[in-house]
Amino acid sequence: MGIVEYTVRELFRELDKRTQEFYEYVMPAVDMYEDGNDLVVDVDLPGFRKEDISIRIVDGNILSIKATKKRAPPTAEEPLGPIHYRQRPVQIDKRIVLPISTRDAERVTGTAKYENGVVTLRIPIPKATVVPIT
Repeated sequence: MGIVEYTVRELFRELDKRTQEFYEYVMPAVDMYEDGNDLVVDVDLPGFRKEDISIRIVDGNILSIKATKKRAPPTAEEPLGPIHYRQRPVQIDKRIVLPISTRDAERVTGTAKYENGVVTLRIPIPKATVVPIT
């Protein structure tokens, strides 16, 4: 292997690594909106099973989304050859700042529903305390 081939191979390896980091940053797609007294968060996680997904609220206002695909080892009938291109993430670890804080609420429990690759999370918005001005 010559120096040019080596350089090109290393360049493509670095580009692949940077592309994977970019997709991990922008994925998954997330929509967040208010619906009545709930904050609704839709998270696109196609290809992940609901058993492989973990969603938590940490520090009162950080939504933590973790998902890892479990890959079965290749069988004799389906050998896994060299991978030439991979764009689908096998692991997601994303944190999003919520526009509400559940820190002062006693214990906020949301509900989550997984359907067609989309997790819909409903988080009750804590009631604000009005401070009277005298």
